[in-house]
Amino acid sequence: MSDAESLMWRLDKDPHLSSTFGTVSILDRPPDFDRLRARMERAIHDVPRLGWRVHPAPVTLSAPLWVDDPDFDIDQHVRRVAVPPPGDLRQVLDLASLIVLDPFDRSRPLWQFVVVEGLPDGRAALVQKMHHTITDGEGGVQMSLQYLDFERDAPDPPAITAALDAAPSPPPPTTVETLRDLLLGGIRLPIGIARQVHELLADPAAIPAASAATFDTVRGVLAQLTDVERARSPLWTQRSLRRRMEVVRAPFRETKDAATRLGGTLNTAFLTAAADAAARYHAELDAPVDELRATMAVSTRTAASGANAWSLARMMVPTGEMPIADRFRAIHEIAEAARSDSGGASLDTLAAVATALPTSVVTRLARQQAQTVDFATSNVRGAPMPMYITGAQLLENYPLGPLAGVAFNLTLLSYLGSLDMGVNIDAVAVAEPERLARALERSFKDLTGARVRRARRRAP
Repeated sequence: MSDAESLMWRLDKDPHLSSTFGTVSILDRPPDFDRLRARMERAIHDVPRLGWRVHPAPVTLSAPLWVDDPDFDIDQHVRRVAVPPPGDLRQVLDLASLIVLDPFDRSRPLWQFVVVEGLPDGRAALVQKMHHTITDGEGGVQMSLQYLDFERDAPDPPAITAALDAAPSPPPPTTVETLRDLLLGGIRLPIGIARQVHELLADPAAIPAASAATFDTVRGVLAQLTDVERARSPLWTQRSLRRRMEVVRAPFRETKDAATRLGGTLNTAFLTAAADAAARYHAELDAPVDELRATMAVSTRTAASGANAWSLARMMVPTGEMPIADRFRAIHEIAEAARSDSGGASLDTLAAVATALPTSVVTRLARQQAQTVDFATSNVRGAPMPMYITGAQLLENYPLGPLAGVAFNLTLLSYLGSLDMGVNIDAVAVAEPERLARALERSFKDLTGARVRRARRRAP
């Protein structure tokens, strides 16, 4: 595992910090289950991580290892259930929340697909569950091409032959072998980064002479770990393992056009609507708040990126009473500044430092940081054309991002002219989830109708 993957794996020791994410896809009919099962079994040869399990490192100074699962059974990962009448969307979302919340069997590969039948009008759903160590949201969209088609009657890919089979991974190293690699420098020693950080903190006079990379590491780590002020919401003060999923849809073109008209991007519009809905929620419950702390996942993906390539931008967003166009302009500036500042505290940087710390310390620090954030957001680009899953057309596609200790996570996945959003909610923190969903719908509607205010010309 990379340092970042190792960090996410270790944080799973605290169920509040789980990095499991999911997607609920609504289909016009049940997919051909046998073909889906065969497609996913074949996908393992093109995406080997789907057939790998995690092998704990024999020495805590090194990351866990990905190894082949010798007992891999596709039936443990691709399943089929049916909801009882009336088979409505609410039942599917409640089931999806339970599936995603349920911890993975750590002795098996970290993914699961569940076909849900019994929906009205012959429809079905597919609940996809995956651990963040396999890939991030953007990588997950690319991975979905293993089982998505561009036409309903697309032929299945060629069957796997012996020549195409991937070579088995070598057996995991023993404790002696791992210690030898450490002593010979055969693997990275993130503890060296931690030592640089410690030395610079002990002797601030040395900071000007430090390398730019080391200074950025110190600055980023300090910014994260010294920010211990609690989240700002007077309502979302508790955290629990009770989950509630809500979904929201908004038109893609109208929202993008509104963002352009207001001088920003679709991502700014998304974050603005989230902040506006949070403001509306608090005002309706007679608990107005001037600002809340939010996080925004920022992709750092390049052609050379691994399975996970992202960082978190943290920012205070205005939630006092104001026109939504004014809120948009303020958040645009705040988000741009936060995005540029997020590199020094990137996931890879923090993960490298965390590798040298005991898991108990890492989870305690992560929980402490989570308590400073009110809500999280993430935006993933999807397909602009119709997609199919073994004969069934995908109608709606709602992502479910990791909650990781905040009150709610709003994740957006664009698809076929729509912004499909899943809201993963801590049902104890946000006591009225339906109210929050309605607030989001109204905020997006207000945003698409917002106009740029122009100064009136005075008569001479």
